[in-house]
Amino acid sequence: MTENAIFQPSDQPLSLALLVLPQASILEVASALDPLRNANRQLGHEAYRWRVVSPDGAPVPLTCGIELPSSGPLSHATGAEALIVVAGYRLAEVATRPLIRDLRRIAPRFQLVGGIDAGPWVLARAGLLDGHRATVHWEDLEDLASSHPEIDVVPDRFVIDRNRVTISGAAPAADFMLHLIRSRHGAALARQVAASFLATVRKGSEPQIAQGQDPTLDPRVAAALARMEAQIDAPEPASRTARAVGLSPRRLESLFRAALGTTPAAHALDLRLQAARRMLTDTPHPLAEVALRTGFSSPSTLSRAFRARFGQPPGSLRR
Repeated sequence: MTENAIFQPSDQPLSLALLVLPQASILEVASALDPLRNANRQLGHEAYRWRVVSPDGAPVPLTCGIELPSSGPLSHATGAEALIVVAGYRLAEVATRPLIRDLRRIAPRFQLVGGIDAGPWVLARAGLLDGHRATVHWEDLEDLASSHPEIDVVPDRFVIDRNRVTISGAAPAADFMLHLIRSRHGAALARQVAASFLATVRKGSEPQIAQGQDPTLDPRVAAALARMEAQIDAPEPASRTARAVGLSPRRLESLFRAALGTTPAAHALDLRLQAARRMLTDTPHPLAEVALRTGFSSPSTLSRAFRARFGQPPGSLRR
């Protein structure tokens, strides 16, 4: 992980601009800004400064239904050392061609340019991640890698490569800010900031989803869940899953019912249908490809299961 001067010890104030796109998550904004606010409080002076900008300078509608005030359009980000794009859903609508053009033009003015959650997608579309290592939210890793082979896509929590940073979601945004604070002001301050949020300092190279970390789950259930999540496109029978974790099918079903209130087969099917719904909502993939990527033998098979689960046909999400 190659870093730049922003990550060197310094007593000089650091200024960041957050470009927040419509349909981003308030949790991602808070995860990016609150660690900096807390660091200022712990230090007793303004070591970190920030401004929130939006594509047109207007308040930004977030996924939770509230609007986030903006200090102005993207041009108002000029003067900050770092520009971070925060994006979530409906990229086809919010990441417009004029925005991509403006982002490509303004990027060289910053020492560091980054993206949170779907923000790396926006940077990729602007050509700002070409030749870099990068990450994105785990739901989008495969699509980003296939759509942009010029990017070295990895499943890390956050990645810093020269003057680019990509961050996979809300919790990793806090991880990155703690890394920034640690780099500039030391490990003790980073630990104090983390402790104030009852959090821990995590490395960017850690996996986005830590398997087997839930102490409430039987380790064999956790192992079965990990297998299901890793095989969305090629699901295996519940009996094979049970054998792989050293249980009989009946025993695994008993543990699943006790822990999750469902059966292994039903849970695996629900994972695939939830993945199909995300693809239908957030990608332009045709139904046949969605079916293939979620382990259904045909679009009609997916459609029947989808209607039974959600009460509507898959196509209704795109009308």
